[in-house]
Amino acid sequence: MAINLALLEEDWTRAASAKNAKEVELSPREQRALRRVKTLQREVQRLEHIVQEFLIYAKGGEINRAPRDLAQLLRELLEFVEVEDAGQGIRHHVDLAVGLPMVLIDESAIQQALLNLLVNARQAMPGGGELLVRLRRDGNWVECSVTDTGIGMRPDQLAHCFDEYWSDKKGGTGLGLSTARRIIEEHGGSIDVVSEPGRGTSFSVYLPLFVELTGERPPRAARQTLDAKPVTTRQPANDANDGGAE
Repeated sequence: MAINLALLEEDWTRAASAKNAKEVELSPREQRALRRVKTLQREVQRLEHIVQEFLIYAKGGEINRAPRDLAQLLRELLEFVEVEDAGQGIRHHVDLAVGLPMVLIDESAIQQALLNLLVNARQAMPGGGELLVRLRRDGNWVECSVTDTGIGMRPDQLAHCFDEYWSDKKGGTGLGLSTARRIIEEHGGSIDVVSEPGRGTSFSVYLPLFVELTGERPPRAARQTLDAKPVTTRQPANDANDGGAE
């Protein structure tokens, strides 16, 4: 259906260009028809996105791990989203540590989890903003933080943001963040989030490094990007002095 609509739009656009070349405008009826084709395209894309999210969530549990360079994976993802982000007025700031050990991951699954976070950040900045992505070592873990300067979340929204099928976004499925959390936890990792309305949101993903796949995550140094208490999917050992995720 999407292909047929694309071909139909191409035909209408070509006809419109030909008329413009002859300085003949489309009739009101033709203009309405072209607008409806474009509206149908957007609706089909929205439905395809919903179906895809359900399929990804339903698939679950199929993790095929191999050593991977997480920094390279992030670079590829950021390159993928950069064009659309730039069109929305979102500027990227990237800090990826060099020389990090490999992580043992299912590459396609982790790509999906991180992409969900990047898309979530874009949706939180409809008027543009700053996207900060950082990758660093934290003991025997690697931390990937995705921070936006968007609308942020209220405490009640923050409490439910990882719940399945919960969303207060128009057309949202409530599966983006819950899928990301499930994938990360299936890799033995965890995800934290801090947010403040009007200032933005920061997600921190922790994954075990390939060099050390056993043991608890060591306590992290206190740091506070946003003035909010983090919501975490797993409490690490000796976390009493944790100042929150970035």
